[in-house]
Amino acid sequence: MRRLFLNAHLLDHANGLNAKGGVLVDDSRIVAVGPQVTNANASPGVAVTDCKGHILTPGFIDMRVFTGEPGNEHRETLASASLAAAAGGVTTMIVMPDTAPVIDDAAIVDYILRRARDTAIVRVAPMAAITKKLAGEQMSEIGLLKEAGAVAITDGRHSVANARMFRRALDYAKDYNMLVVQHVEEPTLATGVMNSGEIATRLGLGGIPAAAEVIMLERDIRLVEMTGAKYHAAQISCRASLEVIRRAKAQGLPVSCGVSVNHLVLNENDIGAYRTFFKLSPPLRTEADRIAMGEGLADGSIDVIVSSHDPQNPDTKRLPFAEAAFGAVGLETMLAAALRLHHAGTVPMARIIDALTAAPARILGLEQGRLAPGAPADLAIINPDHSWLVAEDKLSSRSKNSPFEHTTLEGRVMETVVAGRTVFAYHP
Repeated sequence: MRRLFLNAHLLDHANGLNAKGGVLVDDSRIVAVGPQVTNANASPGVAVTDCKGHILTPGFIDMRVFTGEPGNEHRETLASASLAAAAGGVTTMIVMPDTAPVIDDAAIVDYILRRARDTAIVRVAPMAAITKKLAGEQMSEIGLLKEAGAVAITDGRHSVANARMFRRALDYAKDYNMLVVQHVEEPTLATGVMNSGEIATRLGLGGIPAAAEVIMLERDIRLVEMTGAKYHAAQISCRASLEVIRRAKAQGLPVSCGVSVNHLVLNENDIGAYRTFFKLSPPLRTEADRIAMGEGLADGSIDVIVSSHDPQNPDTKRLPFAEAAFGAVGLETMLAAALRLHHAGTVPMARIIDALTAAPARILGLEQGRLAPGAPADLAIINPDHSWLVAEDKLSSRSKNSPFEHTTLEGRVMETVVAGRTVFAYHP
């Protein structure tokens, strides 16, 4: 199948592309890209797509996606998550091991890959558990997990609190050239339900101090110094953590980090009258911390943006705030929410796209995430100025717990292409 995408604004910061042009695709690969790709390439048998001047980027890679499959398919399946991903321009979902059973065995990694191949419309790659059953007590077989197809190891929503265990995991991961991804939160300090501070006190809710994140991150960086293993902080949420990351990078340590789109555009004030769709882990922080996350993204200290897509059904969300589950869906709204920073002039469009494409591909060692001859033809066509209302009945995710519910967002994915084939097209 040969396809030609014309009249596009090509944007790929990693390859220095920011110009009008086109992309020629042969079957599942890009064969030509740039201003030189024009109507002259429209030979017989080539399907032509007019991008109408919209931005054409590599498809997005989301490094933090929770699904309910296997075990909790009522919340989300790989199929339903992939529909939401396609609607949000995400062409590769990196799924977390927090399933039932946990992805801590090579056979379960294989199951996820086969199930995704049969049911999902976007690419799916699993992260496997660092420890058996995410219990933090017995290390998983890292070499076998990598051989089966796991792209990294993580305990998902859980931190590996035992320093000796985590050091061993880093040592083994280095031997297998495996990325270790940590949820940076000291569990004995993180016993509340929202950010610790004046607002939590006014609402009568238990607080989670930013120090819970910083302490775990500081410890992990010391262990990375000892082992030299590749380390990624899944999400940071406060200025103090950003400073820790900056120092580690300045030392030349193999460290990277992500931030959820929620922590880029929301803060603790959005919880308002106990709105449980804003109950997240890590919790929404202060406005000063939110501003710091944007600064860190803009200067490259923060490497990637994630949706932290975590579907929960009404039985676990429509409860008193202290009893409700943590998490929000985000695959479909990740781009549009992130573009708030672009429209506000805080973060350049090219940096946002890089944090969604080339940066996660580089960290994970994937061949996706770029517009270049020979690269997979995973593409997203974006209209950054298209306004749309986030409505429950329009979300493709099986769960509807979006913090942007009933919000008008600016920026829409018009078409998503995976391996040269359209998997989503927006029809107003």
